[in-house]
Amino acid sequence: MANVLVVAELLEGKARKTTLCAVTTAKQIAEGTGGSFDILSIGEGAAAAAEELAGYGAGKVLKAEIGGGYVCEKYAPTVAEVGKGYDVIVACATAYGKDLLPRVAARLDAGIASEISAVHIDGGKLSYTRPMYAGNVSGTVEILTDKQILTVRQSEFDAAEASGGSSPVEDAAIATDPVADKVEFIGVEVMKSERPELSEADIVVSGGRALKSAENFTNIIEPLVDALGAAMGASRAACDAGYASPELQVGQTGKVVAPKLYVAIGISGAIQHLAGMKGSKTIVAINKDKEAPIAQVADYFLVADLFDVVPALTEEVKKL
Repeated sequence: MANVLVVAELLEGKARKTTLCAVTTAKQIAEGTGGSFDILSIGEGAAAAAEELAGYGAGKVLKAEIGGGYVCEKYAPTVAEVGKGYDVIVACATAYGKDLLPRVAARLDAGIASEISAVHIDGGKLSYTRPMYAGNVSGTVEILTDKQILTVRQSEFDAAEASGGSSPVEDAAIATDPVADKVEFIGVEVMKSERPELSEADIVVSGGRALKSAENFTNIIEPLVDALGAAMGASRAACDAGYASPELQVGQTGKVVAPKLYVAIGISGAIQHLAGMKGSKTIVAINKDKEAPIAQVADYFLVADLFDVVPALTEEVKKL
């Protein structure tokens, strides 16, 4: 039997959708081992977020209001203290989860499996699949310590649906560490956009270095993005060249996405980019090089000049 703690990720007083993917993982582990799961809402606006999270079937939702912005050194002591009562601690493998949970693991002397893509339960014993070598290999790993720490790939676990119930909400004791006094929170810059958030969108349109300029991203890619109601992405080469903002990078060193539809325009398909999007349900690629590596993962591959095809495609989408 494994009892699981989900560490929620909050933004502006609300739980991010990423948290619900971690909830899905926790439910799978709890149901498969005969255990239960709780949720820890921690940070600014924790109380309001806890009320929101109470509808997802947890045994209880714990709230720990910590002001002053996210500082790992402030959060980790509380998560570790609360986590002492659980067998598994899980969060999504966002920048937040990958920053916070390794420090929690160190405090608890616990093993950690990062960016897991699947959970396996055999006779109550847990093991996990995780990508390795830029996603070219999937390995199955076990954690041998008494407590297990996990970060989960959002692209591999569906967001949990509200159960209709209402879990009790309780206060969690806030632990402190003198080290936190030596770290100052300066601020956070959140990229605001009317488009869907890249890692949560159902449709993503990404452009590559073949677009040749930031102006072409604006004039060629953005009209199609908006016509489809999609999020915009970019390859690392396009971001490094200054054609697109670094926040839009899709790939091993960027964001991992798995939308219903991924449209890759002028992207050759380097191994690092494929690692960030090959879990998409349907992949459409446009490239004038018929030998481009992205053809190997594309469901539909159009060999054509993007400067001719994309504007025409945009007009057809607008008609629909």
